[in-house]
This record gives sequence, C-alpha cells and structure tokens, in this order.
Amino acid sequence: MRAVAISEYGGSPVVTELPKPKAGPGQLLIKVHAASVNPMDRNIAGGGMKEQMPGTFPMVLGADVAGVVEALGDGAKKFSPGDEVFGQLLVAPLGSAGTYAEEVAVTEDAPLAPVPVGLDPIVAAALPTAGGTALDIVELLEPLAGKTVLIVGAAGGVGSFATQFAANAGAHVIANAHESADDRMRSYGAAETVDHNLDSVMGAVAAGHPEGIDILIDVASDADAFAELATLVKRGGTALTTKSVADNATLDAGGITGVNYVVSVSPELLERVADELVAGRIAAPPIRDIRLDEVPAAFKAIGHGDGKTVITMGPDR
Repeated sequence: MRAVAISEYGGSPVVTELPKPKAGPGQLLIKVHAASVNPMDRNIAGGGMKEQMPGTFPMVLGADVAGVVEALGDGAKKFSPGDEVFGQLLVAPLGSAGTYAEEVAVTEDAPLAPVPVGLDPIVAAALPTAGGTALDIVELLEPLAGKTVLIVGAAGGVGSFATQFAANAGAHVIANAHESADDRMRSYGAAETVDHNLDSVMGAVAAGHPEGIDILIDVASDADAFAELATLVKRGGTALTTKSVADNATLDAGGITGVNYVVSVSPELLERVADELVAGRIAAPPIRDIRLDEVPAAFKAIGHGDGKTVITMGPDR
C-alpha cells in the first residue's frame, strides 16, 4: 500500500510502501477515494499534538477521508462492505489511521457517516474538519442574527464554510480574505470584504464599525495579531481563535469572552454539514485536486491558499 508518512516528528513527508492494513476486531477497512489536507496535519507532523495524544511511526498523515468500506473486523456492524463513508479519523495513536494512504483500518466508532447520494467523494473528503469546525463554531456563537461578525482567514476551508453558516444564521459578516476571493465571499453571503493584504485590516474594520464588532472568528492569526484584532470587539462580545492563542484573562478584563476553540467531530455533525451542502444551502470552496506523489512538495503550503486541497487515489482526476 502506498502512503505519505513521516519517520519522526518534524521529519519531511515521503511517499512510501507500507503493509496493507487489516480490519481488526470492531474495525472497518476503508479503501480511500479521497483525503482532505488540513493545517492540522502539518501541526501533527511537527509534534504539535504529541502531548495530547501519542503517536506511532512511521506516522501516516491525514485525518479527513472519503472512501468505501472494503471489509469488517469481528464484531463491527455499523456499516457494511460497499458502503460509501466519509469522516475524520483523528484517533490514537496518531498515524495509526492516517488517511494519506490507499487504505486505512479504523474503529467503527470513529467519526464516520454515510456519503449522501449526490455528494462527490472529493467534496465529501473536504468536509469533516473544515465544515464540521465551521458549523460547530457558528452554533456555539448563536444567536447571530443582527450581529457583526469578522471572519479572519475567510477564504480557506474553515473560513469559507464559516462565512456561509454565519451569513445563513443572519449575521452581518465581514470576510477578511484576499481581494481575488471577493466575489466568492459575496456569493457566500458576506456583507463586506476586507482585503487580507491591506496595510491595516484593523483600520479598515474600525473605520467602518467605530462602535466595534460583536464577534471575531479568527482561523489564521498568531497570538499578537489575534490580540490586536480582538480590540475591535465591543464589550460583551466574543473573540474566538482556532489557533489556541487567546489570552482569556486579558480579554475577560476588557469585557470580552475569549474562546480557544477545539473541534470535536461526530457522525451527527458530519451528516448535518453534508445535508447542508446537498440541499444547496452552502457551497463547497474551490478544491485543488492532487495525487499522493504530489503531497510532499505541497505539504509546506497547507493553509496558505484559498479553498481546500484534496488528495485523490483513483486512476483519473
């Protein structure tokens, strides 16, 4: 089986041959059709989660997947061979169920859901972490009707979905993204856009909203940039980061609720994100399709482009 793995934390990912996995007791063997690439994957490869979860080497990278159930281990009964499934396989030990691979074996209790009829597996693979994170964040912050929400990193995977979910929930969304994504952000329901390359995003938002904004959703900034952007939030508002860089004590002193958000994906959350997409209430962001051989060269750029990158395993693309 071909897979992309690292031999140690901080090591460079390489395409390698590994033994084909087998479905153990309570497990599924999934033939991977597509695997989504997330900034989280690079963080894991660098050792960013080794304190929270043990790892195993060679560590096969990747968590998001869409594929077909090939076989069941003893006692597994939630799915059947031939079922199309998608989900997030972020399970211990890290690397044991990595999805940058042609096949993966994982417990049937992992966050997996059936791929709805009409949903392309490449799109399904793009949903779990990005779509699940976005929907969970927006629901955590509701009610949003009439509130002004600044989304930093709006053109990426999480940001694209969050912009749509927040706009659908009635928020006045300010999407901070590259100018080239302006039309896309407007199509998602953003009321305003702020060019990511402006010398002062702070100045632009403050000029348009001198009274302050209600909510900051930041999926891109480091600690210093997040702290500065959080000063745009009015007292009683919320500043949320997916990078775990919020200084909650400082924010609380200013009357702002700080949130260091960590996603917890469930089958139910996956189903709801997929249903929103199939129903046409949200759209998938632009997807760049690459092959396993292209992953090592593309790995360093994870999270720096618009939309999503998805690895496809089939013979054609």
